[in-house]
Amino acid sequence: MTEAPSPYGNMPAKIDPAMLALMKGAFGKEGLPMPFTKEIFLIDSHVAGTTYRDLKDVEPNLLPGGLLCFKRDPENKHDKLAIMILDDKGNHLGFVPQAKNEVLARLMDAGKLIFGKLEHKEWRGDWLQLKIRVFMREM
Repeated sequence: MTEAPSPYGNMPAKIDPAMLALMKGAFGKEGLPMPFTKEIFLIDSHVAGTTYRDLKDVEPNLLPGGLLCFKRDPENKHDKLAIMILDDKGNHLGFVPQAKNEVLARLMDAGKLIFGKLEHKEWRGDWLQLKIRVFMREM
């Protein structure tokens, strides 16, 4: 399967700092502390499409437990439920696998905050295997 080119090319995508704070569980949209947020584990997965991305410069900054941002890509010509996976600097790492994205995409479309954390990374020849855990933050 051929990977669709990122609409951002090799440029990092912009990530709203307020969204990063929400994913980290620190503050709400109004900047107030959020003492009653709940992080809900959803699934284990890998990041699809890393073989099509040049991640050599990005990989050293990917640390276990590191935050991964999810961004819906409904204009993706291969999958209308596609979810891009970005590091916290906006670098496009790949996608949630198509076999696992339907429910996550529908949750995101309904306004739920879905994100990932890196579990494990390993170079397999010239491609980077990334294993992640996917969470929803309930507020």
